[in-house]
Amino acid sequence: MSRLILASLCLTACARLDAVGKAPAFSPLEGSYQHHAMYSTPMPKDIPPSGPAETSSLWTSSRDSLFGERRAERRGDILTVVVEINDKAEISNSSDRSRAGSDAMGIPALFGIPERLNAQLPEGASMAEAVNTTTSSSYEGSGSVARTEKLTLRVAATVVEELPNGVLRIEGQQEVRVNYELRELVVSGYVRPADISRQNEITYDKIAGARVSYGGRGQITDVQQPRYGQQVADILLPF
Repeated sequence: MSRLILASLCLTACARLDAVGKAPAFSPLEGSYQHHAMYSTPMPKDIPPSGPAETSSLWTSSRDSLFGERRAERRGDILTVVVEINDKAEISNSSDRSRAGSDAMGIPALFGIPERLNAQLPEGASMAEAVNTTTSSSYEGSGSVARTEKLTLRVAATVVEELPNGVLRIEGQQEVRVNYELRELVVSGYVRPADISRQNEITYDKIAGARVSYGGRGQITDVQQPRYGQQVADILLPF
């Protein structure tokens, strides 16, 4: 088991050493859902292409005409996802609890037995006050949560699947590299064609099962992250 772990760590280290002095590589589009949706969608047959006689007309049946429908509606179409997150949450709670108790028990007289036992007890002890206990406890707790998130993004997404109920599954990915740092933005989820605006845009709050990931990789990100050994130690060490 230890050899397997050591081998995996060596492979990971070798992969990272290959990127020394190089900018982060882009994720390939070939093989992704977007690439497959783009290249496997045939030309729709229900809308005939515009002929030469319709080129100068405003009422052609083509989607490229002035009054044509430009909203994404089938597999391979592209739409714009607008992500505007401005959430703020504040939670505060407190609790206070206290308890006090006192118990006393004695046997002043019982067929003369306490008197006989008093003679055998140390000086000052008496069965009249055999047991006397006092207890008290208190608890006080408080907690608060304050969280603010603000994110404004726009990304083009591709319709990668049309579900039987008419819902569209979309997926979008955007990568921007500046020097040796790569910014990544990934959006995916399910949308209704009716929620897509005339501008062929949809806001993130209308995406069911929305997954929005905004991050990066590169030299700056590597410095900000703890080393693998430290992460493993944080998980395994009980203190």
